[in-house]
Amino acid sequence: MTAPPAMPFPRPTVAGATAEIIDGLAYAPADAPIQVQEAIWAGDRIRFKPYIYGGGHGKWNDAGYDCSGSVSYVLHAAGLLKVSMDSSEFETWGRRGLGQWITVYTNPGHAFIEIAGIRFDTSAEQDPNPPAGTGPRWRPVMTDTAGFEARHPAGL
Repeated sequence: MTAPPAMPFPRPTVAGATAEIIDGLAYAPADAPIQVQEAIWAGDRIRFKPYIYGGGHGKWNDAGYDCSGSVSYVLHAAGLLKVSMDSSEFETWGRRGLGQWITVYTNPGHAFIEIAGIRFDTSAEQDPNPPAGTGPRWRPVMTDTAGFEARHPAGL
């Protein structure tokens, strides 16, 4: 698999330690580590791609992405994952529990990621104003993550 293309500058940021979603585009927090910023900017690159089952697992730059394919894409762009993983494989990835900046929520049927206070997910669950289309989109964090295992990269 080849690496995702670099996003042209400027890369959107906001002051502080919490990301913001503005008109569907995620702005990375200026105070976040570069891996966190890169993960957010990677999500911005694929946020309008459609949902395709298996998308993002055969190649990084795909026509569409499924849940774990989109999580894999942003983690790979941040230098935190070498090969794409499915939701079951994420159950043993990284470290158990919530991360300071990045948390992957996973179970055998679904995976999504929260990065610096926003969520990247193919599901509109708990999104009060879901954007149009299918596939990965930026959303508010979920208030109830029962049924998911939380995993995070070491140090983040």
